[in-house]
Amino acid sequence: MQDSQPRLSFEFFPPKTPEGREKLFQVRDKLMEFEPDFFSVTYGAGGSTRDNTKGIVTQFKKEGVSVAPHLSFGGDDEETIKELIQEYLDAGVDRIVALRGDMPSGVGGAYQLVYANELVAFIRKHFGEQFHLEVAAYPEIHPQAKSYGADLNYLKGKFDAGANSAITQYFFNPDSYFYFIEQCHKIGITQPIYPGIMPIINYKNLTRFSDSCGAEIPRWLRKALENFGDDEASLKSFGVDLVTELCDVLLENEAPGLHFYTMNQTEPTAQIVKNLGMITAE
Repeated sequence: MQDSQPRLSFEFFPPKTPEGREKLFQVRDKLMEFEPDFFSVTYGAGGSTRDNTKGIVTQFKKEGVSVAPHLSFGGDDEETIKELIQEYLDAGVDRIVALRGDMPSGVGGAYQLVYANELVAFIRKHFGEQFHLEVAAYPEIHPQAKSYGADLNYLKGKFDAGANSAITQYFFNPDSYFYFIEQCHKIGITQPIYPGIMPIINYKNLTRFSDSCGAEIPRWLRKALENFGDDEASLKSFGVDLVTELCDVLLENEAPGLHFYTMNQTEPTAQIVKNLGMITAE
């Protein structure tokens, strides 16, 4: 186990309703018990949740909570993105998760994606070192990558442009992360890469999302989860044990911290963190 306290962060998505927003703040308050280093708030495809994301982030900062907005160019021009980043800076935000972003559905070939390394370079050009910049990493390869090596080199390009650290897509096979880190080191990537952790809440949703984003659910795990059928309580209990073990293995082997995809729910993330003994508050 590493000597220093591993970094802990939780991810939310911006709710679309007042009820969802109220619930999000309740979940945040419960997860604050674990004294996370920061929360992050996602950004919809093409910047579709830009205002919701900004509203959540600025409210967090007003309440003294460390938060990192996700950001991509989407369909916006440079001046619009520059103004948004300045608003974040003025609000006291000092961390951004810089992404290429996803193509919004129904948009034709005229839509121009701006790659994450370009966004990182853009932020560094206009705002210097005022932000800690996180980027995305894919231990099991980005679904659109041409090859494993090409994906590694693309990640290196993000670091070369000025990124400070990376957060991975979630995975359930720790060896995929360890191999990935080994290969990163071989090409000169020395910045910390934090494992993304997905608690198991709903089998159908997990498989649908995993199939679309390229995250591998091992065959044995798919079969095990299928066996629970409609028994959600048993599935969640199994998932808590499984993901706790995954996190234990990662931390015991020098992973620098954990980033939880909470799905805007307190449980099972809170139980997993408790199992890991990561509570620092008295």
